[in-house]
Amino acid sequence: MAFWNRRRSIDAMLAPHDGPALKKTLGWPHLMALGVGAIVGTGILTLIGEGAGLAGPAVMISFVLAGVVCACAALAYAELSTMMPAAGSAYTYSYAVLGEAIAWVVGWSLILEYSLVVSAVAVGWSGYADAFLAGLGLDLPVYLTKGVHLSFENGIVAAFQGWTPEQGLINLPAVFIIAVVTGLLLLGTRESALLNAVLVVIKILALVVFVAIALPAFNPDHFTPFMPQGFGAPSFPFQEQLTGQAPVQAGVMAAAAIIFFAFYGFDAISTAAEETKNPKRDLSIGIIGSMVVCTALYLLVAAAAVGASPTEAFATSREPLSLILRQLGQPFFAQAMAAVAVIALPTVLLAFLFGQSRIFLGMARDGLLPRRLAKVSSRGIPVVVTVFTAIVVAALGGIMTLGELASLANAGTLAAFLAVGVSLIVLRVRDPNRPRVFKAPLWWLVGGVTIVGCIIFFFSLRTSTQVAFLIWNAIGLAIYLLWSSRNSRLAKGEEQAG
Repeated sequence: MAFWNRRRSIDAMLAPHDGPALKKTLGWPHLMALGVGAIVGTGILTLIGEGAGLAGPAVMISFVLAGVVCACAALAYAELSTMMPAAGSAYTYSYAVLGEAIAWVVGWSLILEYSLVVSAVAVGWSGYADAFLAGLGLDLPVYLTKGVHLSFENGIVAAFQGWTPEQGLINLPAVFIIAVVTGLLLLGTRESALLNAVLVVIKILALVVFVAIALPAFNPDHFTPFMPQGFGAPSFPFQEQLTGQAPVQAGVMAAAAIIFFAFYGFDAISTAAEETKNPKRDLSIGIIGSMVVCTALYLLVAAAAVGASPTEAFATSREPLSLILRQLGQPFFAQAMAAVAVIALPTVLLAFLFGQSRIFLGMARDGLLPRRLAKVSSRGIPVVVTVFTAIVVAALGGIMTLGELASLANAGTLAAFLAVGVSLIVLRVRDPNRPRVFKAPLWWLVGGVTIVGCIIFFFSLRTSTQVAFLIWNAIGLAIYLLWSSRNSRLAKGEEQAG
């Protein structure tokens, strides 16, 4: 079998193995809390403003489109994760179904996704933390609350040309919260999961209170014009150079491609498969349950926000829900919303830092990354990868903007979801008789919608994001060809190929 097409055996993957193992401490309530904690965060608390700026009131359609694709991806994840309950998420499924080279691309994309999600959420948290402290009369210097606006388009030199303190230098609150959450993760999985569950309840209650206050102020005039930027169309890398026409990156599709960020998080549940007490039952409950809860909540919050305030009034705000409450004459609840975001947004950081370390762990165990990264402490924690991940994401969160981070994180996620949709279909055709505890209904439709939706969303992202994603994976493929393909467990014959 060619090196690029080597596949891990599902049976070998599930067989008992020697060496350090993660502790099985999580039940389905922990998993649902982990999923809801990961999903309900910066996407609804902050990115709803950016989505409204791109689509206007039609941001509601953007939420629906992103939700449909993510729901199909969630069903595919639920089936595959219960068949292969091992750390690694989409990377693990791709390794067993699509081959080592594609698995590497997926794993490399997941590293991008999880790292940038943590950075983006930390930046979103910083916006609410700044507003909360300002409400208490504690104003931090601007240059310590905003990054230097380093982006993929302007580069380092342009970011510092004509720099003034008002432009920002480093987002210190973002770096701080990443350090705090990393410390919590190092305490232990069960301990961090229990605190996560408490904070998730607080976060949901805050959004319910927002809806209760905003709905009575509902004004249907705010929905006119409903689609001021149109529906939008996909754009392709180098489209302007090839056609002479710049892509229009606004409208419903552009907003959906960004708001997609608000829905994923359920994939973090699948990274906890190895630490789940009863993965065959609990994983599907956690993944599907968290998606149902969050989709219903998102649509309510989005409708209440647009109904209570014109989209242009909160489109550029760093803390749009608090801003809307202040506009409604509710300063106390606006401050309370900022306080809840400060307290509860770290649940998203916790979920994705958790997931990122498990992706690294899975790839290191398989030999595609240096195996020393797979070291697990006596408490069952992958300390090395957790600390390494925290350093990287803190650096990114300290200097980059929320929109840039979320956009590129989405590109990595779309690649992973696409692979999961393909894996679902391929495995159903190749191995239809393999036992499946959970079966995705209409698997061909679920897989197809996941695949097509991910492709369309990818080409609805900014051109700079698409190019940055391609460059990231070109670097990754070079590493794979030069090192990883020769050092994997399958390459060295340490594990039988599937």
